[in-house]
Amino acid sequence: MTPLPPSLSFHDRSPSSVFIRGGRVIDPASGRDETADLLVIDGLISEQTGKPDSSIPVIDAKGLIVAPGLIDMHVHLREPGGSQKETIATGTRAAAAGGFTSVLAMPNTNPPADGPNTIALMRQRANETSCINVFTSGCITVGMKGEQLAPIGSLHKAGVVAITDDGHCVQNNEVMRRALDYARMFDLLTLDHCQDYNLSAGGVMHEGYWSTVLGLPGWPRIAEDMIVARDILLSELTGARIHVQHLSSADSVRLVREAKKRNVKISAEAMPHHLALTDASIEKYDTHFKMNPPLRERSDQEALLAGLADDTIEILASDHAPHASYEKEVEFADAPFGIVGLETELGIFIKLLIEARVLDWPQMLAKLTINPARLLRLDRGTLASGAPGDITLINPGLPWQVDATKFYSLSRNTPFDGWELPGRATHTIVAGRVVWNLEKGFAP
Repeated sequence: MTPLPPSLSFHDRSPSSVFIRGGRVIDPASGRDETADLLVIDGLISEQTGKPDSSIPVIDAKGLIVAPGLIDMHVHLREPGGSQKETIATGTRAAAAGGFTSVLAMPNTNPPADGPNTIALMRQRANETSCINVFTSGCITVGMKGEQLAPIGSLHKAGVVAITDDGHCVQNNEVMRRALDYARMFDLLTLDHCQDYNLSAGGVMHEGYWSTVLGLPGWPRIAEDMIVARDILLSELTGARIHVQHLSSADSVRLVREAKKRNVKISAEAMPHHLALTDASIEKYDTHFKMNPPLRERSDQEALLAGLADDTIEILASDHAPHASYEKEVEFADAPFGIVGLETELGIFIKLLIEARVLDWPQMLAKLTINPARLLRLDRGTLASGAPGDITLINPGLPWQVDATKFYSLSRNTPFDGWELPGRATHTIVAGRVVWNLEKGFAP
């Protein structure tokens, strides 16, 4: 296999050392769950258990969970071309404040990341301004138009770890088939935004009771289900790995579950907003509840939770989609889809999955660490000796209230402003360096 490209690094971040004392160390990759110390030396997890040098800073982790650095594999950083909404600098600060040490940047930038030049620009900007690891994805098709394949081999050589037309969906099945053939050659994961444009045409919210009551064009589940079924068949045909993004439909969960029983190379992810909210939330026409795919019904939520519990859905992510306030301050039908999520997702997952006993801590953390790392072929997501010293410390019982005015993201488009959440990250450590902590903020 071709060696993986390095992640993108903050220009002032050099490998460092830190001693973390007395926390609950949870490493789903190895099955480890115990109270222990953890030592990072020169940016790597050490096999030593004691503090070897008085010059190494100490973090008292009593009462905290010590986890591999969290990974969000669905993030829109908007740079280049959308810096009024977000930049790589502000987006990665938001990620660090949410406990994430690595993110996968989506390619629906302006211009789209459909060639090595745009990828090089993104990597350069991340190297100059990011405070965490940034991995890049490239487009499936030129201009994300679904017509002509992007130069997938060149994108791979430029350093992408996945391809996707996220925000768009390739409608031409032959084009998608050929893209998968190329992706398989380079062992690239293909991420798919599953939306049949004919079935969803004009829809701005879930098709059902509330769309009828509110008089808004409906977007049926089958618009998602049809493409999920298509992707399953194409994965069987080509042998390529496909990851279906932001599942929202109960039938899509069922299709993925049945495909996995046949050992189809299909994976899936769930988002906090689809677990926490339903289409009834749109009752007041608040555009902060406008998503793509749309918020659906309670039965779909229950199916998503069941899919997480039985590992049909192995990834948790945010679909962090920042928009400027003026873009959302319009009529519901005219507003863009999407919300920010990096700074709230961990707390929401704790509330909906841990407190509700849908998952335990090792199960949930696996979906935020080793599972995305394995899918993307990253050397991350574990606390094993010799692994990169990316670590997230979490206070599982620290209540806090979401205040969108205090977000590090440039945008404030969240439906969760004012929510009371039960736990949050307290330290975000990258290569042994504490880049953010709850008390002191960001490292100078």
